[in-house]
Formats: sequence, C-alpha cells, structure tokens
Amino acid sequence: MAKGYHHLTLEQRSQIYLLKAAGTSMGEIARILQCHPSTISRELKRNQGARGYRYQQANGKAVERRAKASRTFKKLNQEMIVMIEEMLLKNWSPEQISDELKLVGNGISHETIYRHVWRDKRSGGFLYKHLRHCGKKYNRRSL
Repeated sequence: MAKGYHHLTLEQRSQIYLLKAAGTSMGEIARILQCHPSTISRELKRNQGARGYRYQQANGKAVERRAKASRTFKKLNQEMIVMIEEMLLKNWSPEQISDELKLVGNGISHETIYRHVWRDKRSGGFLYKHLRHCGKKYNRRSL
C-alpha cells in the first residue's frame, strides 16, 4: 500500500465500478487497487447515486468537492475586513479583535487575522506596523 494520502484517479474509480459490478468484495477491491479498504468504503458511500456507483459521476463529485474546499476564507468578507482593519488601526491586537468579534457573533480566529495582515504586507500594505511588535518575530533565548 502506498504511504501518504493520494486521491483516487478516474482509472481507479472505473476499476472500482467494474469490480463492484462483478460482485467483488470491498476488501478484495482494496487489495487489487493497493489502498485501504476504508478508502473504498468511503468512496462508495460518498458517491453512490440513485442508480448506484458510477465512476464518471463519482469523479465529477470528487472534483467539485475539491474545488469547494479551496483555501479561501469563508467568513472573511469585505465588511469583516473593513471592521478588522479599523480595529488594527486603533492598535488592537488580533487576539483582542477575535475576542470582540466572537462577542458580536462573527467568530474569526486571530490566526485568520494574522494571515490577512501578512498578505497585506506582501502586497505592500502597512497593517503589520499596527501590530504590537510591528511584525517582528520573537526569538526565544535558549537556557
């Protein structure tokens, strides 16, 4: 079995389809494809339609799920960015901003705020200058 995480390919999905149609067990399919049986089980459970498992439909669903799970921030909309930047300009720390937004009902982690600040710095912005240590990293002293 391959080490690490790998997505199933269209060819593997077509093999699953053919082997399942032939009545092969999930364990045997996993052994043939050299993957874990739970991978086959999850694949069949996730991508079963009204007409059973169909590999092209399953591949389409998987591609769609991968696109949806992009690294875009879901809660960080334009209105939220304006609020965060106003608070940063008043010298609030990202932790304070995060706590305040949680009280209002718009929970965003301080890490998301820091990522926004670093992205702003890379694009030539100045938000990092309003952080407590002006964006300087803390170096621990060894004992």
